[in-house]
Amino acid sequence: MKEIVYRNRLIIVFIMTSIIIVSSLLLAYAFRFDFSIPSDYWSRIASLLPAILLIKLIIFWQFGCFKGWWRYVSMPDLLQIIKASAAGSIAFIAYTVFVYHLDHVPRSVLALDGIFCFLSVSGVRFATRAFREHYLPLRRGTELRQTRALIVGAGDAGQLIAREVRSNPQVDLNIVGFIDDDPVKRKGAFQGLSVLGSQADIGKIVNSYGIDEIIIAIPSAPGKQIRAIVKRCQESKVRFRILPGVGELIDGRVSVQQIRDVDLNDLLGREPIFLDEAQISHYLQGKRVLVTGAGGSIGSEICRQVARFNPQKLILFENAETPLFLIEQELGRTFPQLPIVPIIGDVRNRSRVNVIFDEQMPQVVFHAAAYKHVPMMEMNPAEAVNNNVQGTRLLANAADQFGVEKFVMISTDKAVRPTNIMGTTKRVAELYVQSLDKRSKTSFVTTRFGNVLGSNGSVIPTFKDQISKGGPVTVTHPEVTRFFMTIPEATQLVLQAGSMGSGGEIYLFDMGEPVKIHSLAEELIKLSGLQPHEDIEIVYTGLRPGEKLYEELLLDDEGVLPTSHNKICIAQSSTSSHAELVENIDALISAAKALDLTGVKDKLQQIVPEYSPTENKPLAKVIQHPAAVVHQ
Repeated sequence: MKEIVYRNRLIIVFIMTSIIIVSSLLLAYAFRFDFSIPSDYWSRIASLLPAILLIKLIIFWQFGCFKGWWRYVSMPDLLQIIKASAAGSIAFIAYTVFVYHLDHVPRSVLALDGIFCFLSVSGVRFATRAFREHYLPLRRGTELRQTRALIVGAGDAGQLIAREVRSNPQVDLNIVGFIDDDPVKRKGAFQGLSVLGSQADIGKIVNSYGIDEIIIAIPSAPGKQIRAIVKRCQESKVRFRILPGVGELIDGRVSVQQIRDVDLNDLLGREPIFLDEAQISHYLQGKRVLVTGAGGSIGSEICRQVARFNPQKLILFENAETPLFLIEQELGRTFPQLPIVPIIGDVRNRSRVNVIFDEQMPQVVFHAAAYKHVPMMEMNPAEAVNNNVQGTRLLANAADQFGVEKFVMISTDKAVRPTNIMGTTKRVAELYVQSLDKRSKTSFVTTRFGNVLGSNGSVIPTFKDQISKGGPVTVTHPEVTRFFMTIPEATQLVLQAGSMGSGGEIYLFDMGEPVKIHSLAEELIKLSGLQPHEDIEIVYTGLRPGEKLYEELLLDDEGVLPTSHNKICIAQSSTSSHAELVENIDALISAAKALDLTGVKDKLQQIVPEYSPTENKPLAKVIQHPAAVVHQ
């Protein structure tokens, strides 16, 4: 039966609309004559019915009123019905005046006909939606909706989630009501659901209403607020999930499918970033954009964000085959109209780099390819130089040679007063692109920020793996702190900084407050449903070679200038002469190719005088429950 209805839906809608049009005219005459229509008016009614049917059906068709599904009718559909009804009534009035000169057609009938027709056409659609959203879910609730859910946040996102759940009986949720701290909303009802209290009332409401799950639907909430909500959920021993923050909701659409478990990104998140999309679009829209390291954590997210701004072509440059394949497939599904060029290659290969620039002629380059793991680069300093210094130099030179408009380099806070090879090589790369900017028509811009949560090989995936295996979770030092950003947050600021730079700047991002790694470990253990120091041990292993307790974003001689964006500022940095820098880098690369590791470190020290290598000794210490033994 259902298939027959779907297959003949247009015919059914056409017939029902015809019935409404005829009934509206008859009802208008009936009202005009107190439901006793004089016999001499029936002939006029009979002559009007074919005309009104033809006029209104054609106009309703032109306005798209036969399209769409009644179960999803919304305000835009209502506006189209208003326009169609008004146009149909005006056309019918003109017809009666021109043909019949209003003979046996009272003016009140024309007015009533328009009102009745509009109310009936719109009413039957909204009645269908109301029936499906309210009656059908209730009727089938005992079979499908065993999970009683509470939505925290009665704003737009929360209401959209409630509406989708109620219109889709297949979603195994029964929304009981909302939680909201806004005193204006607390006494109201949205989508037919009451606001049951504030966040402080979560525990009481969970017990009173038998809540099984809480959905946090406040995409703009800062990490502090999310942490408070999560704590109350944990105390209530109820499952909780979250709608991603605005940084992850790239297209701005909210759906039940996007609800996921709370993670550290949510707990550490800060105020949402507001981008000047017009400014970003100005230098990306219609341009050929090349992203190096396109398969990495930062590179792949840059690709996703750039693709939103309709570039002419997106060129993915990556050394690893599988990550390149995955990001190409993802972008192809999400942005099917965007030309994507996946290129396997190594930034250290001069010929390969030049051929790519010659063939693809990129206008904007985002350079995210780099070796980033500090302890590993301490063991492989020559490769760190070849990739981070020589790779950057080859790309920057190609950008200059082939007339690239904008070159945006991704740097790190570890380049500031570096104590390790990785940070020092990134500082050398910073110095080179700054120096080249003074001699080139290409605008070279550097962005410097700290750690990103969830990047490949970073602390969070490592902790998760350790927790899944029953622990222990290893932390290098009880006092070690780091700056953190989410991947979308960092990449959005990279795009914004790229739109602002005129050339030679080092842009710093507002990283918020530094976070103790020990606190991260504890929070992640709790999110896994376990107790730190009881279920999972935390082991202190000592700082690894090249690591610092604290990271910095500025050198002593670097001042800070504000920009038009409240989360971005400029580091005022001085560089040595280009010729001297090139000579020193040539010597550094020669030492790296000869595997002269002592020479590599000496040259790094000469180019970056603030480089101060550290020797960190391991520390084996297990932190358990206070009653447990502490092992040394």
